Amino acid sequence: MKFWSQSFADGEHIPERHAFARIDAQSHVALADNLNPHFAWDEVPEGTCSFVLICTDPDAPSRPDDVNQEGREVPADLPRTDFTHWVLIELGAEMREIPEGAFSGGVTPRGKGGPLAPMGARQGINDYTGWFAADRDMNGEYFGYDGPCPPWNDALPHRYVFTLYALDIDTLALEGAFTARAVQEAIEGHVLAQASMQGIYTLNPALAAGQIG
Repeated sequence: MKFWSQSFADGEHIPERHAFARIDAQSHVALADNLNPHFAWDEVPEGTCSFVLICTDPDAPSRPDDVNQEGREVPADLPRTDFTHWVLIELGAEMREIPEGAFSGGVTPRGKGGPLAPMGARQGINDYTGWFAADRDMNGEYFGYDGPCPPWNDALPHRYVFTLYALDIDTLALEGAFTARAVQEAIEGHVLAQASMQGIYTLNPALAAGQIG
C-alpha cells in the first residue's frame, strides 16, 4: 500500500501550519494554524472494508522536570515515550485522500468535539487530553487531530509517525472517548496492510533550520 502527503515529504520537516504551536521570539511559542496535513494512498489490498489513521510522537519526554523551563534543557538522551496526536477510524473503503484541514483548523481550547467526525468517520481522543488535565483554561477531551507542540527547550527534534491501516472490517466496537491503545487492540487480527510516513518538528530555534511556515 502506498501512502504519501502533499503537505510534507517523508522524513522532512512538518510545516508549522500543521502544528499546535510555532516558534515565537518573545514568548518561545505561540499557537499555530493546527491544520491536519493532506494524505493520500493507493494500491489498497482486496477486501479492504475501512481505514484507520493514527499519528504518534515517539519522542515525548518521559519526565517533565526540565520541560519548558527557563535556563534548562530537555537532554537528547532522556528516555522517551509515545504521545498520540490523532486517532481516526472508520474511514470508508472507497476513500483515497484526506484533504488538508478537513478534520482540524485552529486550536480549540478544551478540545474539539467527538467522536463523530467528517466523512462519516470517528475520532478518538489524543494525549493533549491528559497533558492539559490540570490546566484550568485548557482542560477537556481533545478529540481528533492536534498537531506538534514539543518542548521549546528540547535538544531532540521530534518525529511524528502517521500510520494508515487497511482493515477487513468496516466498524470497530468502540464507543465514547476511545484511545489509540484501544484502537490498536480492536484492529488486532484485522489488518490487511499498513503504511507509515513521518515528519520532523521542533520548537527549539537552534534546531529549526529548514522548518517552513
